Amino acid sequence: MVLVVAVTLYPFYYMLIVSVSDQAHVLKGEISVWPKGINLEMYDYVVKDGRIFNGYKNTLIYVTLGTCISLVITSMGAYALSKKTMVFAKTFMFLIIVTMFIQGGMIPTFLVVKQLGLVNTMWAMVLPGAIATWNLIIMRTFFSNIPKELEESGKLDGLSDVGIFVKIVVPLSKAVFATIGLFYAVQIWNNYMGPLIYLRNADLFPLQVMLREIVLAGQLTGSEGAVTDNYIMAEDSLKYATVMMSTLPILIIYPFLQKHFVKGAMIGSVKG
Repeated sequence: MVLVVAVTLYPFYYMLIVSVSDQAHVLKGEISVWPKGINLEMYDYVVKDGRIFNGYKNTLIYVTLGTCISLVITSMGAYALSKKTMVFAKTFMFLIIVTMFIQGGMIPTFLVVKQLGLVNTMWAMVLPGAIATWNLIIMRTFFSNIPKELEESGKLDGLSDVGIFVKIVVPLSKAVFATIGLFYAVQIWNNYMGPLIYLRNADLFPLQVMLREIVLAGQLTGSEGAVTDNYIMAEDSLKYATVMMSTLPILIIYPFLQKHFVKGAMIGSVKG
């Protein structure tokens, strides 16, 4: 296990020590275990560039909006499918499960998104993947375990189906909402192919695509012009500084969220 951890963490450690080392040592390939000649000016250029923060802003918007939309649609569909009295419930469930094994493909999906006028808009980042079949099944299983007596008491008080869902079911389902919301948030945060296919305007690029543009370019350009020649030469330092700025926040937060993934995998699996 120690060996696995070391192999996993070393790439991140190597990027960190290269990004903070003096460019002369980096160009000579002298960095392996310890940083040499501490130099934080690469991080200064990353911060001044502004594209990383624009990518962060766009990603946070997509994650927040997309998670809210996905939770609303998924929970409503899951609640309806959890009712045995729903007409053609088994048929609808079968059609939904089929999508886990048979998909339309990239080109048909792109044509649908294009016909809906979503290409090169923020909605292309949140609507095409608004419902994940597996998340829908998890929520459906959770809702089906809620005692029917609670819903019957709501009907006696004059609540409609929507009222029962909003005032009784949702307050009792905070755990599954938190877990599935986390699943959707991570999925949108890591979305790379979607923006690469649907977005053309660089101002709409999320963090992942912005990072790709910077790494492929090999250098950063700020508002005052190109980076000086000395720093263009140390492309590895610049790329690694960009990667570290982009990944450190999620790496710090993820350990605190890991328990919710385990909890989400067990939701609805055991009833007791």
